[in-house]
Amino acid sequence: MYVRHLQVADFRSWEHADLAFEPGVSVLIGRNGQGKTNLVEALGYVATLGSHRVATDAPLVRHGAQRAVVRTAVVNEGRELLVELEITPGKANRARINRGPVPRPRDVLGILRTVLFAPEDLALVRGDPGERRRFLDELLTTRAPRYAGVRSDYERVLKQRGALLKSVRASRNADISTLDVWDGHLARHGAELLAARLDLVADIAPHVAAAYAEVAPESRPARIAYRSSLGEAFPGSHDREVLEDALLAELHRVRGQEIDRGVCLVGPHRDDVDLALGDLPAKGYASHGESWSFALALRLGGYELLRVEGSEPVLVLDDVFAELDRGRRRQLAKVAAGAEQVLITAAVAEDVPEELDGLRFDVRDGEVRRV
Repeated sequence: MYVRHLQVADFRSWEHADLAFEPGVSVLIGRNGQGKTNLVEALGYVATLGSHRVATDAPLVRHGAQRAVVRTAVVNEGRELLVELEITPGKANRARINRGPVPRPRDVLGILRTVLFAPEDLALVRGDPGERRRFLDELLTTRAPRYAGVRSDYERVLKQRGALLKSVRASRNADISTLDVWDGHLARHGAELLAARLDLVADIAPHVAAAYAEVAPESRPARIAYRSSLGEAFPGSHDREVLEDALLAELHRVRGQEIDRGVCLVGPHRDDVDLALGDLPAKGYASHGESWSFALALRLGGYELLRVEGSEPVLVLDDVFAELDRGRRRQLAKVAAGAEQVLITAAVAEDVPEELDGLRFDVRDGEVRRV
């Protein structure tokens, strides 16, 4: 899989940009603030319908513009598809495939698969659980696009059930008869998402451990494990029906607490991924270098999982080489050199390892020039 062409209009700082890529390595060189990250962010948006830098769409539209447009031509096994996304904050976004409209933007998911490395990845180890949940869910959707719908259904139910809990808390005489119905919806959609996450963690764990051993051979072994909000009530099963029953039982058990606090206390939205080095948790105990190695191992593990399942993604390395020491640069470059396509951003050409030689683009003053 590779991106042959990218065009953006009113996306981030870009009024217009047009780039032609080829398989192999392409490097975008430009000082900070010139917009090189904005370009790979546009590709990430096509792949995930989200940004690795912001939580909402509004910042993606250039100041003063009404909407942003991203178009990209993706080639996979000899077949080319043109994807177009129109991003309009406050309104429904629109999508086209080969210039024909599709019912929902998420219908484009799976056409472009990317694995992104970025300076923000350190938050996967040192940040809050939401960072790790997002990592899992983005990889899950890349692996099987239908889970975008599962996530959407779960988040919709969670929002509506949360609103009901808040209203019950505000008025103790409120009718709670519908709470059983929302419990059922939350358990059903939550069990499907939970089962998929559990399978994903089980599948990616050996790849993460192997990647960490290569990136940091002198360190303790890395381990990852899923931690469910079910706690001791977790049934130890990946079966969706078993998980649904366990979620329903736990929702019933904590109902009083939920009404008192006005929040949903059980479900995948409260889960986490435990990251450990040896017998100690990585968060709080890992050094800066070990934390970076673990973040790299998570991304490399995701890339390897997708690759062995027959869906090699485009590697996007966004200004990460400047953050890494020589050994980690070398290991990342080793993986990248074997990818079908690698897109790299860097402030200076010297940050890019010599083995990643390829196309060069100069990004400055609102223009992109191939050099």
